[in-house]
Amino acid sequence: MKFAHLADCHIGGWKEESLKKLTIEAFEQAIDICIKENTAFVLISGDLFNTSLPNIDIIKETAHILNKLKEEDISCYIIPGSHDFSPSGKTMLDVLEKSGLVDNVMKIQDNQLISTTDKTNTKITGIFGLRGGLDNLYYKNLKVKPESGFNIFMFHCGINELVPKSLQKYLNFPMDYLPKNFNYYAGGHIHIIKELNFENGKIVYPGPIFPNSFSEIEDLNHGGFYIVDDKLNTKYIPLNLKEVSKVKINANNKTPEQVEEEISNIEDFKDKILLIRIEGTLKTGKPTEINWKHLMKKFSSAYAILKNTAKFTSKEFESYDIEVETAEDVEEKIISAQKLSNKELGEKLLNLLDKEKDEGEKNIDFENRVIKDIQKELKIILK
Repeated sequence: MKFAHLADCHIGGWKEESLKKLTIEAFEQAIDICIKENTAFVLISGDLFNTSLPNIDIIKETAHILNKLKEEDISCYIIPGSHDFSPSGKTMLDVLEKSGLVDNVMKIQDNQLISTTDKTNTKITGIFGLRGGLDNLYYKNLKVKPESGFNIFMFHCGINELVPKSLQKYLNFPMDYLPKNFNYYAGGHIHIIKELNFENGKIVYPGPIFPNSFSEIEDLNHGGFYIVDDKLNTKYIPLNLKEVSKVKINANNKTPEQVEEEISNIEDFKDKILLIRIEGTLKTGKPTEINWKHLMKKFSSAYAILKNTAKFTSKEFESYDIEVETAEDVEEKIISAQKLSNKELGEKLLNLLDKEKDEGEKNIDFENRVIKDIQKELKIILK
């Protein structure tokens, strides 16, 4: 018996249409390989989508691909990830489950995780991923007892002992939090490719099916997934749909014209994902003086062009220390700083912040309504 382990698909995550399309193609290629390899079932350890409410076109394409598994009688087991999950309870994973395309294996009864039994007699259970590490509280309180046979535990969180230093800013948990006596621990959330023996089983992170940011494309080049058998033999399957061309330019003591000329001399880009990273401080002028519109025309035969100028500045702004963060980074820092130990409170706050503006409601009225709700919940006065 063998099965596939995917995670962090983040379908719909890229703003660039070409890369959004490539993510869908990577997912479809992964599913096609699963069918060709005669896998008994497929695991998706969180973040199938990049948001709990993706647009209708994304849902239709994803459902079409998942239906290939259904037609081949291959089950797909899933847990919601921190991007899939919505504190309001609205998620498209429920729609996919009701359509018979996936089976959410996080099932709880009397504080006990209940396993789902596959037709191979494999027992599968798991815990969803919540933003800000709030899912950690489930590991402390839930009872998890493996059954006889081959047991799989799915999770969507980082483990302190496994994450690299660059990812330790996120809220992870110690390895001891994992329930014992499972054969396979199917991880997600942290975009690394890693496997480690644990007790009598194995912990595996397959990484994303396609990188989800500039730095991830830089580090990984492509995505992939694992095919595993019941003897815990693992095989990593790369999904290398497009080649990547990486260019790093040192702008220190140069003029905008010199930097622009250096960029224009790039040659290796046809039908590739072109990454241009510029770092350093100009001796004169400003980064905005570079004619990117003209350069984009030159690179029109590239599959996609991404530039990173976070550390590219002029002497005028040299003294400013600017840290670029994602919304998720900020959210995790807030939750960590507040030391939220109350799972219910944490989820309520996220739910309040997830509220949508009513039709016809003015922005100022909407903001005041949310602030008042938070004041009421925290029993404080916000100034």
